[in-house]
Amino acid sequence: MKLNVLNMAGQQVGNVEVSESVFACDYNEALVHQVVVSQLANKRQGTMSALTRTEVRGGGAKPYRQKGTGRARQGSIVAPNYVGGGVVFAKKPRDFSQKINKTMKKAAFLSAISEKIRQNEVVVLDKFALGEVKTKHVANAIDALGIKGKVMFVLGEYDANALLATRNIPGACVAEARTLSVYDVVATKNLVITVDAIKKLEEAVK
Repeated sequence: MKLNVLNMAGQQVGNVEVSESVFACDYNEALVHQVVVSQLANKRQGTMSALTRTEVRGGGAKPYRQKGTGRARQGSIVAPNYVGGGVVFAKKPRDFSQKINKTMKKAAFLSAISEKIRQNEVVVLDKFALGEVKTKHVANAIDALGIKGKVMFVLGEYDANALLATRNIPGACVAEARTLSVYDVVATKNLVITVDAIKKLEEAVK
């Protein structure tokens, strides 16, 4: 399977041979959804905590007598109907994490990125080369590549200059091939992957 390779000016400079077992897999929407849900759940801190009526300070004395006031009877000022009272079914710290085995993660990743290629939402770049660290150079490259909407530049290795030049462009971001997740692939409209990153992805999923 061959993919066209473009440069930063949007010109085709060749093509790259990629593995069909990696970039031409069948799309399994249910599996991709399950893995994305688990990845988002695993990002949750789960540290929320509110007080129930038993944990709110005070409330030991009856606020006023039972009968004769004309008001509804009340037994405690920490009841949920009072301002500052306890919360009904108060949220407590919990673990939201979901376990997904490696085989499912790998299958979901291959499925998601293969679907991206079928939808023509992947651009292969010969290299992410900037003459100088300027946001306008990246913005010009995005225009030259004909990209509309969110875009993620996937590089073979960490590049501080790429991060600096991209961070002020709305909807644009940079990621390393080794850290690319199923959620990254699904949540980003366009992927611009360098040839080096393509090789890293193929090695990672073997």
